[in-house]
Amino acid sequence: MIVEEGRRADGRGLKDVRPIEIETNLLPSVHGSCLFTRGETQALVTCTLGNRQDAQMYERITGKGTSYEEFMVHYNFPGFSVGEASRVGPPGRRELGHGNLAKRALEPSLDKTQLDMIVRLVSEILESNGSSSMATVCGGSLALKAADVPILKLIAGVAMGLVVEGEKEAILTDIMGLEDHDGDMDFKVAGSEDGITALQMDIKLGGVSTELLKDALMQAKDARLHILKIMEEAAQNIEVNEEVLPSSEIFHIEPHKIADIIGQAGKTIREIIEKFEVNVDLDKKKGEVKVTGPSKAKVKAACEHIKEIAKKGAPKKEIPVFETDKPIKGKVKKIVDFGAFVELPGGVDGLLHISKISRGRIAHPSDLLREGQEIEVVVKSQDGHKISLELAKPID
Repeated sequence: MIVEEGRRADGRGLKDVRPIEIETNLLPSVHGSCLFTRGETQALVTCTLGNRQDAQMYERITGKGTSYEEFMVHYNFPGFSVGEASRVGPPGRRELGHGNLAKRALEPSLDKTQLDMIVRLVSEILESNGSSSMATVCGGSLALKAADVPILKLIAGVAMGLVVEGEKEAILTDIMGLEDHDGDMDFKVAGSEDGITALQMDIKLGGVSTELLKDALMQAKDARLHILKIMEEAAQNIEVNEEVLPSSEIFHIEPHKIADIIGQAGKTIREIIEKFEVNVDLDKKKGEVKVTGPSKAKVKAACEHIKEIAKKGAPKKEIPVFETDKPIKGKVKKIVDFGAFVELPGGVDGLLHISKISRGRIAHPSDLLREGQEIEVVVKSQDGHKISLELAKPID
C-alpha cells in the first residue's frame, strides 16, 4: 500500500506529520514545563534549575579527578505509555540511549555565555506510538524556553522511515510504531532551522545509498521546519512562572575579601545563608561571588549585604566573658553525638558534653534534651570562643 499507492496505515501521505498540540507551563510550581503531543505520542517534559552544588558529579574510568555535568536530560518510559503493566525500575539501555540522544540534540542550543544555572530536563512519556525521543527533544526545547533558560534556537526532531519492496523505495516522515516495527529504517534527525544537532539511525537493510540518505535528510528538513513553525507559535504564548523561578546574581570582589565573607569557621557565610535563604558560591582565586535563591528580593538583599561586608570587613563581635560557676540561662541550639551546643547571652555558643548532662550514663544527649529547650548552665572554663559548660542541676 505504501510503495504502490503512497498511502500509509493511518491514511497519511508519505510526507505528512501527525497533528501537533503543545501546552507550556501547565505545572504551576515547576520552573518550566511542556506537554508535547504528536499524534498518539505524548511527552511531559519538566525543566528544573539549580546552582553549582546541584551539578552531577562523575569520574571517568580513564581519567583523574571529578567532572561535573551541568546539563542533564532524563527520559522515563513507563509501561502504561504503550498499554502494558510492567514493573517500574531503574532506567534501562533504551531509556539511557533516548535521554543521551535528546541531550546531544538540545545542548548545542544553550547559550552558555548567559547560562549560570545547572539545568535538568525530565521527560515522562505518557503515550507512545512512534518516536517518543523526538517528542522529548521538541518538548525539552520548549520546556527550556518556558523556564526562561537562554537558548539560541528552538530544536525539533522527527523520525524518518523507509520501506523497500524489490526495486521500489518509499521514505516516510514521522513514523508510527507499526512503521518502525515493519519498516526497514528508523532515522531520527534533530536540529534547528539552521542545521542538524543530532542523528541516530536503526536500519534493517545491508545499507543505504548516498542518494537515498540525501533524500531522507531533505525530507526530514521539511518536516523539521514544519514542526519548528508550530513550536515558534507556542513559544510566543509562553507565560514564564516568575514567582517560582530561582534568581541568581554574579559579582566580583577583591579575592582577599573572600575570607571576610566566609568568617571564622564559616560562621559569617552560614548566617548569610540562613538570614536571606540563599545559596552562596565563592571563587577564592577570581573573587567571584554567585548568589542564588528562590526570591529575587532576597538574592538582591544578600548581594548588598555581602558587598557591604567586603567594603567594611566582617563585623567583629566582642566575646563576652562569663563568670565561672555562676548559673546562666541558655538555649539548646544543636544536639550532636558527644553533647549539645548551647547558645548563651551575647550570641556565643558553649559545649555541654554528654558526660555533664546526667549523673548517670545516657546513650545520647537527645534522650534528655531537645533543640530549642531552655536550660540553666554554668561556665566551667572559657578560652575565647571555646566555652565548656555543665548543667547547673544535672538531670537524675
